[in-house]
Amino acid sequence: MPTQSPITKAILEHQIQLTPQQKRYIKVKRLCDTIVALLALVVLSPLLLLVGIAIKIESPSEPVFFIQKRVGRNYHVFRLIKFRSMKSTAPKNMATSEFEHPEQYITHLGRIIRRTSIDELPQLVNVLRGDMSLIGPRPLVYTEREIRFLRRWYGVYQVRPGITGLAQVSGRDTVDTYDKVAFDREYVQHISFREDVELFFKSIWIVLMRVGIREGKVQKVQKELAAQEAVAQPQQTGGSQ
Repeated sequence: MPTQSPITKAILEHQIQLTPQQKRYIKVKRLCDTIVALLALVVLSPLLLLVGIAIKIESPSEPVFFIQKRVGRNYHVFRLIKFRSMKSTAPKNMATSEFEHPEQYITHLGRIIRRTSIDELPQLVNVLRGDMSLIGPRPLVYTEREIRFLRRWYGVYQVRPGITGLAQVSGRDTVDTYDKVAFDREYVQHISFREDVELFFKSIWIVLMRVGIREGKVQKVQKELAAQEAVAQPQQTGGSQ
């Protein structure tokens, strides 16, 4: 057998050890995902058709779907499908959270389907293909190297990525990189049928309430500055006494 590199050995040492019960559940989960995704596509087909037509009417020369390479289970790269919500001039192969001014790229209809998460519904096809699960860590763009390495380090890639997950119900776009990895790791550690059911219904509530929706890097910077000001303010008050 070939000798493992020090980095590979270190990664394997940090892997989350799934229990036999969790491993069995992951197999059953695949069957449940397939059934639910198929039923959802049938029920939601009128909505999907209407959205597709609306996108084409708004931008006749643009495609209806946005397809992007993402990292899945066992580091497998697959093509994620979404309804197109941005103009063709938007940067390619980049996470939206890294855009400086995403509002200049998002279409009028795109704003609506992003706020309501309707743009994510075509990923039900990815679930049927076996690329994704309904519940799991959100699949990363390949260029998100830092968080991608951290996920690999902690064994997050042992499970399929999901349309929604623990990080999405714990702050969504307001969660920073390290917190996202912590939530992803926590999900894998406690993966179970009960956990997935709870996350499923929490996700519906989060979407309906439009909680944690932020676009681009500007909002992240604003959040960091606000946090710094909150910390500095008590110090300044104390110094003036």
